Amino acid sequence: MPALPTPPQEALDAWRELLGPDRVLTPPDVPARYRADTAAGAPHIPLVLKPAHAGQVPALMKIASDHRVPVHPISTGNNWGYGSAHANTPGTAIVDLGDLDKITAFDEELGVVTLEPGVTQGKLARYLDEHQLDFMVPVTGAGPSCSVLANALERGYGITPYVDHFGAVTNLEGVLADGSVYCSALHEAGSPELARLFKWDIGPYVDGLFTQSGFGIVTSMSIALARRPEVAKVCLFSLPSDDLLETAVERVRTLLSQLPGTVGGVNLMNQHRVLAMTAPYPRGQLGPDGLMPQALVEQMGRAYQIAPWTGFATLYGTRRMVKAAQAQMRQTLRGVATRLVFLSPTQADWLARLARMLPGALGERLGRTASTLNASLELVQGRPNETALPITYWRSNVPQPTGDRNPARDGCGLLWYAPLIPMRPKTVRKFVNFAHRELRARGMEPLITLTSQGDRLFDSTVPLLFDRQDAQAAQQASETLEDLIRIGQDEGFYPYRLHVQSQPAHQARLHRSSQLVQRLRQALDPHDLLAPGRYANRGEANGDTGG
Repeated sequence: MPALPTPPQEALDAWRELLGPDRVLTPPDVPARYRADTAAGAPHIPLVLKPAHAGQVPALMKIASDHRVPVHPISTGNNWGYGSAHANTPGTAIVDLGDLDKITAFDEELGVVTLEPGVTQGKLARYLDEHQLDFMVPVTGAGPSCSVLANALERGYGITPYVDHFGAVTNLEGVLADGSVYCSALHEAGSPELARLFKWDIGPYVDGLFTQSGFGIVTSMSIALARRPEVAKVCLFSLPSDDLLETAVERVRTLLSQLPGTVGGVNLMNQHRVLAMTAPYPRGQLGPDGLMPQALVEQMGRAYQIAPWTGFATLYGTRRMVKAAQAQMRQTLRGVATRLVFLSPTQADWLARLARMLPGALGERLGRTASTLNASLELVQGRPNETALPITYWRSNVPQPTGDRNPARDGCGLLWYAPLIPMRPKTVRKFVNFAHRELRARGMEPLITLTSQGDRLFDSTVPLLFDRQDAQAAQQASETLEDLIRIGQDEGFYPYRLHVQSQPAHQARLHRSSQLVQRLRQALDPHDLLAPGRYANRGEANGDTGG
């Protein structure tokens, strides 16, 4: 069904009566922040609906259903690099759930929090601090202003002990396209406490259908939080040669299988990626292709003491457990890793003080490193911050604020390519060669991170950074993302998550898996009103996949 450019007056009147006139926004009163994105383009938004509390959402959707108005829900809209607040289908009305920001329950004994879509990482952290609750926020690199609930629905992950954020979700409630309300079978059977504590419910498991889909608007979610351990440390190490990557992958896989739970996760970052986190972009030293020559990358690596690959691992547990894990890691990484160090927050503070005492460029470089380490250790302890956001400004010709960073608002160019890679040495090498070759050929700096997802898979988060004010560069970045997904598929790599622009091509690649999804959408949302186009084509009533 095509999106309606202008919602019917009857629908607008009904929503104004339900929500209040100031919560039904139409052009020209739609704020620019809903159109802002880290990619090119500012789509037309015919309507923004802002419910004040979760109880209004069923009636809001009943009006949308009665008048056939397609809508797209957002939590904070800070989905940078994947589409921000944009809908999959242009002209779709936005339902902004940001004001649904209550933490409605917290089981302090068992560590399960129940919260609404507008609860950000920062708000949850403040709640835990104010109530002196010794639990960790499921942090991500997106920072304090991003929704906890929305990240879980996107199957996001982090570096704290509960790496898989949807894996930590125990229960959710939602509103379907016709305004009806979903809750789990255990909850409806009169056991809301059991529903919050037991992820798998009873009978068919339905909660997972609400992830990466448009099957419903999730208005409440229960999430198990990890307790803050006695000791949280990071392990930093270097690979002095790119030739050691395959051996390092094998050793990392061994560590993850030997020390589950104690080693939370491992990142392997190439020299290019770490330089983007610690050094200014050398605009005056670029090659004829507009990129950093390899010789310059190596020169800056020597100046900043950054090896061809840097490892970053997290450790959690009691003092005895972490001490034993450190010994095991030293033994396993012997002969591969150099400059292997284990840092606690106290040691990182000492490094920062040392940097302030050193004069000139050496002190400045050490200070940047110490600052990054301090911020990274805060994340490791489950305290959200903006340490990962400066990279989004690296190639953008826009000033970077010192706080309250918002890449979409500030004009940064960013698209994320996030493929899954089997944790096999030869396969990882194949991916690194593929990414380096294809990115440079398309004018992109090859910034590569490999993040463990258990001991079988890496996810690689590759930022496509560009000058968003340059229309040609923005178009090239958009085409590059599609090329990487298409060529990567042939190479055996595919993303775990997609930008809104990439989802139509993804859907066109599917046949069997899409049939069930389309049948479910036709049953739950026959008029294709709720997040149309989100990871699924509606198809026809006969089950045709449309491609």
